[in-house]
Amino acid sequence: MFKKILNKAVKTHNLNIEEIMFLLKVEEKNFKVLCSMANRVRQEYLGNNVHMRGIIEFSNYCSRSCKYCGLRKENKEPERYRIEPDEIINLGIYAGKIGYKTIVLQSGEDNYEADKIEYITKKLKKEADVAVTLSLGERDFAEYKLWKKAGADRYLLKHEIADKDKYNNLHPGMSYEERIKRLRWLKELGYQTGSGNIIGLPEQNEETIAQDIELFKDLDLEMIGIGPLIAHGRTPLKNVENGSVKMTLKTMAITRLLLPQAFLPSTTALNSLDSRGRQKGLQAGANVIMPNITPPEYRSLYEIYPGKRPPEGKIKNEYIETKTMIESLGRKVASGYGHIKKD
Repeated sequence: MFKKILNKAVKTHNLNIEEIMFLLKVEEKNFKVLCSMANRVRQEYLGNNVHMRGIIEFSNYCSRSCKYCGLRKENKEPERYRIEPDEIINLGIYAGKIGYKTIVLQSGEDNYEADKIEYITKKLKKEADVAVTLSLGERDFAEYKLWKKAGADRYLLKHEIADKDKYNNLHPGMSYEERIKRLRWLKELGYQTGSGNIIGLPEQNEETIAQDIELFKDLDLEMIGIGPLIAHGRTPLKNVENGSVKMTLKTMAITRLLLPQAFLPSTTALNSLDSRGRQKGLQAGANVIMPNITPPEYRSLYEIYPGKRPPEGKIKNEYIETKTMIESLGRKVASGYGHIKKD
């Protein structure tokens, strides 16, 4: 049964929900085969390139109350900050000179001024020779349109869990329908659109994860971030166990089989739970690493979850260390911007 379903996934890149659930339940021997096959599909469609995308976490203000996230507005512990536009631009220019071909601008749902995002995007596109990815949460259609016109290439907006009731419960004051509507807006506007889920959320099971994967396909996403839950200690989910590394890798592998050309990161959260998490992700179909290039004085304040690995050195040193890790797997750092090319 396993071989039949796996072969179908490889040949057709389509499975029904029961078949996805079956693969999510595989044990050790078949788990290794699943990851190996996902890695083979990645090689066939995308080659050995790994795209390094530098994240600047430029604001930890957030207007939301997500039950697992340390940035939630009810958490009064962290000192809040916003990095000024010119500092962001200068950092992006420097990162581009080091070798990064994409800069990811990420914040809490802060409502950082739209015209400042426009200004930053235009400057980075003009002066840094990089692709620009935005990850700023739910905004108005007009703002998304403004930033696309300014040159933004991609937008990341994770849906977290493809179950309306569970989503609404985990995100007080938010709406699953509004989340999905914005993902469709982003596609309509021509963004390379990214979403993703969290493995280990309460009441999640193989069926809800399979629904996540079906949503990835329905939205025809260009980028998909899949990471384990690490609930922050000052949130309502503080006592929930961390998400499973193995289930995260299974989900990544199946997603690679069904969306062979998508860009899949091996996430920071995965590496926080397993010292070889990035390597394991890259060997389960991932082709993106997203190092944190936020200045050290801000990094400890952007605590979505606890246990994020501290900066190991200067931005250039981290780039070199990550490049060395990638090359140790027989892969290479991509020299291009990483724009998806669909048939």
